[in-house]
Amino acid sequence: MVSRPKQQWTLLLLGLALGAVSFAAIFIRWCSTELGAGAIVFNRLWLATVVLGLWEILKPREKSLNVASPGITWTDYGLLLLVGAVSSSSVVLWALSLTETSVANSTVLRNLTPLFTTLGAWLWLRQRFDRRFLWGLALAVGGAIAIGVTDFQLAWEQLTGDLFALLSALCYGVNLLLVENLRDRLGASQILLWRCGFGCILLLPFVLLTEDHLFPQSLPVWGAAIGLAVLCQCFGQGLVVHSLKTFSSGFVAIFLLLEPIITAVFAWGFLGETLTITNAIAFCGVLGGIYLAKSSSRADPPPAQPPEASYSSPAT
Repeated sequence: MVSRPKQQWTLLLLGLALGAVSFAAIFIRWCSTELGAGAIVFNRLWLATVVLGLWEILKPREKSLNVASPGITWTDYGLLLLVGAVSSSSVVLWALSLTETSVANSTVLRNLTPLFTTLGAWLWLRQRFDRRFLWGLALAVGGAIAIGVTDFQLAWEQLTGDLFALLSALCYGVNLLLVENLRDRLGASQILLWRCGFGCILLLPFVLLTEDHLFPQSLPVWGAAIGLAVLCQCFGQGLVVHSLKTFSSGFVAIFLLLEPIITAVFAWGFLGETLTITNAIAFCGVLGGIYLAKSSSRADPPPAQPPEASYSSPAT
């Protein structure tokens, strides 16, 4: 059982992560003046890999005379490769959905991530959820969907984009479940480094085949790409991964439903876009759902596996 002070501290860090990742839409908008969706994600990942690699080299090492640091198992490498694939696929599918369907449809369908995360935790991790958590899930998802539901429409010509958005939500939900499993054994920066590195390598052939430019062409867009990598990927996603040691993937997915609302506020401040009463209602709904989910017994992650079970075959 995680102590209450640690939960409060991690919740604060998760709030900082939310603020950081909410800048992604702003940076992506600036990058899109020169780069396509795949190239934007590629630059985000390779720049983040460089930063995280330097951090892993330069960060102070904890010295312990009693506990030996376990190695990464081959199973862990397989999971890290899968994390890189599904997290990168989620971002690319979301970008593709925005070219094939409306922003409203894409937003509504991508906000279904907590449903996939909760279902996956029930089927794969054998987690059980009490009624309070499920009510919080329903309220938070309903509040997030309210952002785009007024403009949501079902049309055959938009079906491909809607499917891309739904698959994006599924991939991000799988990503959170995999990272929650890995957090029992690996550090947050370690997971993020491998996730970005594998994702960058897997994405490169797709970008070379579909994009005209691989890298930014001007200093302002380079600045936006660096901001996307450092602030959103390294700092924001790093804190999200860190929080999965304290909170379950289901709760983290619910908390991140605040992202489109915070992004709307940033877009109002930086891009001059308007806010509506629907945004305010959605904000209240998501906050209410987060409170219910946080106060339930299923906000905590499942107990970690015993060390001898987790590190039986370290890679050489």
